[in-house]
Amino acid sequence: MDTKAKQKLKRFISNLDRIRGRHTELVSVYVPAGYELTKIISHLSQEQGTASNIKDKQTRDNVINSLEKAIRHLRVVGRTPTNGLAVFAGNTSEKEGHPKLEVFSLEPPEVLNIRMYRCDQTFVTEPLKKFLDFDEAYGLVVVDRREGTIGILKGTTIVELAGFTSNVPGKTTKGGQSQQRYARLRDIAAKEFFKKVGAAANKEFFEMKELKGILVGGPGPTKEDFLRGDYMYAALKNKVVGVKDLGYTGSFGLNELVDKSQDILANEIIVEEKKIMQEFFQKLATESDKVSYGKEEVRKALELGAVKTLLLSEDKEDKEMDEFEKLAEDSRSEVKIISTETREGNQLKEMGGFAAILRFPVY
Repeated sequence: MDTKAKQKLKRFISNLDRIRGRHTELVSVYVPAGYELTKIISHLSQEQGTASNIKDKQTRDNVINSLEKAIRHLRVVGRTPTNGLAVFAGNTSEKEGHPKLEVFSLEPPEVLNIRMYRCDQTFVTEPLKKFLDFDEAYGLVVVDRREGTIGILKGTTIVELAGFTSNVPGKTTKGGQSQQRYARLRDIAAKEFFKKVGAAANKEFFEMKELKGILVGGPGPTKEDFLRGDYMYAALKNKVVGVKDLGYTGSFGLNELVDKSQDILANEIIVEEKKIMQEFFQKLATESDKVSYGKEEVRKALELGAVKTLLLSEDKEDKEMDEFEKLAEDSRSEVKIISTETREGNQLKEMGGFAAILRFPVY
């Protein structure tokens, strides 16, 4: 599945996850590849009969009507698509007493193997989310003598898995034997701390089949001390693909480690996104007439054929996405869908979610 298809699926799931039913009245149906739709329709018709026993009239009506909406949609579809089908139906209105029955459906990007019917207060999207899992991941280790953090990079998502603070004492101003004794105590405490960080890395990474490599970083020489010791399994040390000097530890350190590893992650999605967003922000600061942002401003630039690269936040509605992607296609503009899981992506979202790098200024 290519990046664009993955981002479209992510938006579809996100839109479903925003919807909440007042009771258990939202219908989710998963049809596996090769399964006859007539059997699914028959099953849903039986569920309508069961739903007629629900005591609360409003809930009963919403469930029966949602099932009817799903059944009608399946009849229109006619045959199960090649990869299977996911159908979601229910009252999406936020105003009580003003129902708005909607149906959403999607052929998964890959073969669907499960059959499911569920009526709940939310749509069941977990089977679709499995298609978003990335085949490769990078382990992240940020360490100094005060703090250690273990994380993972998957696609555009950085997740902190474990964090530790140390009991390594600070340097003493005393001299002579006292200074030597404190130095020994610091070394002993540091080694114990490194063991804890290494054990966490071993636990998180050793059986991770999708692990492509490990990035290690931290302030000063401590990270090299950590790698020289036998704190991580040899098999994991062999997977270390980069060691970077950092100014931070903790969650800031994880982000800085990814930022400073762009030479290693050159072909990864997160680096591509960060690079194009950094180009936008640099031009905004130094050549502001070479960029545009804001929905109406970007639309105008697209209509004039001035947009070289269109930047859209992934949190935009499908209708808006389709409109702007069509404008970009008509003006031969490149389109980049930017995730909200990076700092740069969040900045774009806060700016309204529409931005562009221009071919020429628009006044």
